[in-house]
Amino acid sequence: MPTAPHRGLVVSPALTIPDAELTWRFSRASGPGGQGVNTTDSRVELSWDVASSAVLSDAQRARLVERLDKRLVGGVLTVTASEHREQLRNRAAARTRLAALVADGLAPPARQRRATRPTRGSQERRLAAKKQRTTTKQMRRRPTD
Repeated sequence: MPTAPHRGLVVSPALTIPDAELTWRFSRASGPGGQGVNTTDSRVELSWDVASSAVLSDAQRARLVERLDKRLVGGVLTVTASEHREQLRNRAAARTRLAALVADGLAPPARQRRATRPTRGSQERRLAAKKQRTTTKQMRRRPTD
């Protein structure tokens, strides 16, 4: 998600994570990059403390902690990006990934499916198709007499 610099990470129109709450760490990445991979810190880790964030309501915080429970370490959500050779592109990838994770975590749960019975017509069509398939296969068999 493209955002203006120093304005924060826009997750949705109603939620923007301020840059002050985001923590960046850089390290050397493995993978493509030739000789530069040994000298440049292109791997990016972006962390956000969900548990103590000021922009979340109590309900949002509870939903995020419940849904992202396996990804949180001490209430902190961390995203890593190292697929690009340039640090700037990895930073953008990490921001996009974090925004998508938070947006998915805050999305309201899907409505429960209400069980319904098949209609009489659909049952009859299913049985008619089965009978047709049976006769087709019987016609392919060798005669028994």
